[in-house]
Amino acid sequence: MIAFWALVRKDLRIFFGDPRAVIMAFAAPILIGSFFGYVFGSMGKPADQGKVKVLIVDPQPDKVTKQLIESLQKEAMLDVSLAELSDAQAQVKKGRIPVAIVFPPGFSEAAAQALFGVSRKPEVTVLYDPSHKMEAGMAQGLLTGQVMQAVTREAFGGSLSQQTAGNALKSLQNSNVDPEEKKALSDLLGSVERFGARPQKSGTSAAGLTVPFEMKEKALTARSGVPYNSYAHSFGGMAIQFMLFMGIDVGLGMLLLRQRGLWRRFRAAPLSKAILLGSRAFSAMLVGMLILAVVFAFARIVFGVRIEGSLIGFLGICASFSLMTAAYGMLIAALGKTPEAARGLATLATLLMVMLSGAWVPSFIFPAWMQTLTRFIPPRWAMDGLDAMVWRGLGLQEALLPIGVLLFSTLVFGTFAVIRFRWDAE
Repeated sequence: MIAFWALVRKDLRIFFGDPRAVIMAFAAPILIGSFFGYVFGSMGKPADQGKVKVLIVDPQPDKVTKQLIESLQKEAMLDVSLAELSDAQAQVKKGRIPVAIVFPPGFSEAAAQALFGVSRKPEVTVLYDPSHKMEAGMAQGLLTGQVMQAVTREAFGGSLSQQTAGNALKSLQNSNVDPEEKKALSDLLGSVERFGARPQKSGTSAAGLTVPFEMKEKALTARSGVPYNSYAHSFGGMAIQFMLFMGIDVGLGMLLLRQRGLWRRFRAAPLSKAILLGSRAFSAMLVGMLILAVVFAFARIVFGVRIEGSLIGFLGICASFSLMTAAYGMLIAALGKTPEAARGLATLATLLMVMLSGAWVPSFIFPAWMQTLTRFIPPRWAMDGLDAMVWRGLGLQEALLPIGVLLFSTLVFGTFAVIRFRWDAE
């Protein structure tokens, strides 16, 4: 163990011996995280592509809401399924579903009455993950169009038309609407009532007079009352990105040592391959933990980012991802022949992993096959774990799966690296 710790101290001295590299390791994720947090925090327009998973809560299904759900399920950009209210809330809180739409009881009749502007509009609640504001906006826009089509079809010729027109006429007579407008609207409602009383051959649709419902947004996290801080996600994403770049440096550094013949000298010492490679991995893990600590400390002090969930879970995610990063660096060293040849391929692989992890762009814009592929990308689990512990406010149990995946990835990368590593340059 004396030799092990001596090698660890050597690696740390080398890392801190280059002031520019140290500054970039800390400053780059902080600056870029600040930029993306500002950009995505103020963004309001959704991107009109991709498939958004949406849960529908319909406590009292009727003809109109069933038609609405069927229409929404046919939308190319939505993946719609039904759920109970408690399940929908839990799924959104945990970040597994970005949007849930809750219809109030008696929605169809109330919306048909409100179509003519003489009754109170029913309130549709949109529960959404605050880190998926764009998806929520897209779902609301599509919902509005489908509601207008379904409600006007029923109000102007469907089974609700007579009842809707009759009730609206009664409400109109007791309202304070201008007499001329009241007469014109009464004539219109009377025509609608007579039109609905005719023998119906087929359904008809017509344009409504006003949007027959109100949309209520409600962002959900496990810690109620705690507002979403967009900087929490961006700092996590940038920290993951630059830790992976640090892993590239670890691998390239090992290739340089081998190229200079230093590993051959180490081999002459009474030290096993596991001790030599393990010390390098452990020192890289310590550097990674330090990077995460500095980045999130800056985010806490400057932007008010808090660890709303389990602190133990957060530390576990940081430690397991730091280990995985170190193992990733050793894998680069095991697969690469020279530093020059390995640098380009490792950089490309790292950028692809960061993109697929959701650190840069929302994953819902990816094709379905690519969204499935992200489940096999370790940084995606690190990103989900940090989100869960930092701003979602979830408990330790939600960190166990990401930690397990990251540790398993560490074992696979490390085992392959130890088996494939060569002491001498080819």
